[in-house]
Amino acid sequence: MTNDQSPITDASPKLQLVVYLIPVIGFFPALWTLYRRQGSREQLATSRLSITLAFTWFLAYILLATGATTSDFFALRLLILNSFLTSGYFLVNVWLIFRIIQGKSHRLPGFSRLAERVLGKYMS
Repeated sequence: MTNDQSPITDASPKLQLVVYLIPVIGFFPALWTLYRRQGSREQLATSRLSITLAFTWFLAYILLATGATTSDFFALRLLILNSFLTSGYFLVNVWLIFRIIQGKSHRLPGFSRLAERVLGKYMS
């Protein structure tokens, strides 16, 4: 490795895709990749998907947590729903990581299209 190359750019493309899909943490390298507009088409698509999943989870998490604190009757139900949502977010990301490792497609039918339409317009 020469001095002008960073370790992140030397990593294999499959490893970079896995890093983008690490729950919560992978949001930041994915955002950086889209901000720089550098990377393969697959890396940009995975970055958009990662950001869309993380943003959707975070928005729903905040809304459910706010509803739980303001409601007396539904508080426990909303907190349980919030835990299911968070578990689902983590499981989907781990499932996508396993699909990348296996060399299979890592697209999600609804979210991949949403990511392409929303983030593709503004960040590519």
